[in-house]
Amino acid sequence: MQKLALPFNSPMQQKDFLYGVATASFQIEGSADSRLPCIWDTFCATPNKIADASDGLIACDHVNRWQEDLDIIESLGVDAYRFSISWPRVIKEDGSLNQEGANFYIQLLDQLKSKNIKSYVTLYHWDLPQHLEDNGGWLNRETAYKYAEYVDLITKALGNRVHSYATFNEPYCSAFLGYEIGVHAPGKVGRKHGRTAAHHILLAHGLGMQVLQKNSPDTINGIVLNFTPCYPVSQSKADLAATQLANQYINLWYLQPLMEKSYPAIIDLLDENDKPDIHPGDLDIIGHKIDFLGVNFYTRLTYSAPTETGSFYTEHEHLYPRTDIGWEIFPQALTDYLVELDARFSLPPIYITENGAAMADKLENGQVHDTDRVNYYDQHLNALHKAIDQGVNIKGYFAWSLIDNFEWAEGYLKRFGLVHVDYKTQKRTLKDSAKAYQTLLASRIEQLKNNKK
Repeated sequence: MQKLALPFNSPMQQKDFLYGVATASFQIEGSADSRLPCIWDTFCATPNKIADASDGLIACDHVNRWQEDLDIIESLGVDAYRFSISWPRVIKEDGSLNQEGANFYIQLLDQLKSKNIKSYVTLYHWDLPQHLEDNGGWLNRETAYKYAEYVDLITKALGNRVHSYATFNEPYCSAFLGYEIGVHAPGKVGRKHGRTAAHHILLAHGLGMQVLQKNSPDTINGIVLNFTPCYPVSQSKADLAATQLANQYINLWYLQPLMEKSYPAIIDLLDENDKPDIHPGDLDIIGHKIDFLGVNFYTRLTYSAPTETGSFYTEHEHLYPRTDIGWEIFPQALTDYLVELDARFSLPPIYITENGAAMADKLENGQVHDTDRVNYYDQHLNALHKAIDQGVNIKGYFAWSLIDNFEWAEGYLKRFGLVHVDYKTQKRTLKDSAKAYQTLLASRIEQLKNNKK
C-alpha cells in the first residue's frame, strides 16, 4: 500500500505538530427532528438546488453513531478532532439554551477527553437557524448580535471541555456562495447582498471573540478562512492587475479586516450601492486579536482581465489534473500562498484546518483503494513542509474529511472521506487513505521514540 512520506527532519514529524481530522454538523449529524430547521434544510427542499435532490435529514446518522465515529478517530492515532456545533441544535427559537442539544456535544467532548484527543470546535459551519434567516439572516445586522448570544450560552454550557474555538468556518462561502451568487443556502443573489453578509459575519466573528475572551480565555480562539490562490493566465499588465483584484475580492476581503482593520482597496471600486454599511467601530471589533488562523485549502484559480462590463476579472476553468469535484490539483499553490500571506501580514500561528480531495471512490470486496487521494495528501503535506521550511509558523494539519458526507450543493455524489460511508447501511470502511494517514502518524510516534534512545 502507498505511504505518506515527509522529509525525515521535517518539523511536521515533531511531537508538537498536531494532526487531526475534521467534520461539520450539518454534513454528518442527521437527527434533524431533534433540532430547529436551518437554512440548508430549506435550501435542500427547494427544487434543483442539490445535485442529487438529497438532504441532511439523516446524513451519516452521526448523532446516533458518534461513539463508533470517535472509535474510528482514535484508531487513526490523531491528536485532535475538529467538528462544529449546530446552532439550531443547541439554541431554542426563544434564544434560550436547548440543554438536550448541548448534552450531545458535552458527551462527545467528554469522550474525546477520555481518549486524549483535543477538541477543535467550530461555532458556525453554515447551518444558520431558519427563523433567523426569515428575519433577514446575515443581511440583518442583528444576526451578528444573535450569534454572540449563542456563543455566550454554548461556551458556558461546554465549560472547560474544549481545547480550541473557531468562530466561523469560511465566511467567503457563507457570504459569496450563499448571498451573492446563490449556489449555497440561502440562495440569495446580488453583490450588495454578498458584501453585506460578509461584513455582518465578520462583525459577528469579532463579537464572538469578545465573548470567548470573557467566557473561555484559556482556549485557543480564532477563525477559519478558506483561501483559493489566484494566478494570472499571462504576465500582461491587464491580467496581473485583474488577478490582484480577484485575490482582494475572494481572499483578502476576509483576512485584511482581521489583521489590519481595513478592507482591501477593491472596496473603493464598488458601486456605492454595493458597499456594505460599515458602522463606526465595526472594524475595531472585527480586528479583535486572534490566537490562531485556520486555513482551508483545496485548489487554485486562474484569472485574466475582465471580458464583461461591471466585472473586475475573468475566472477561468480549472486546469488538469482535477479531483472528482473538478478542482485542479496544484499543491505548489499551498506553499506559495502561505509564504505570501506570511510576508504580507503579521499572522498568528496557522493551522491547516481543512485539506483533502473528492475522488471517484469504489468500494470493492470491502476495500477502497483510493491511490489518487493518497497521492493528493502526500503532495500537500510536502507542500506544507516547504512552507514551514520557508519560515511560516504552521502548528497543525486537519484532513478533510473524516467520513464521506453531505457535500452541500453536490449532495452525496462527491466523497471527501478518509472513511467510506454506505449511506443505505451507514457502514463505515477505512479507505487506503485512512490507513496511510494512520501509518504516517504511527511512524511519527515510532520516530520520536527512536530519537529519545
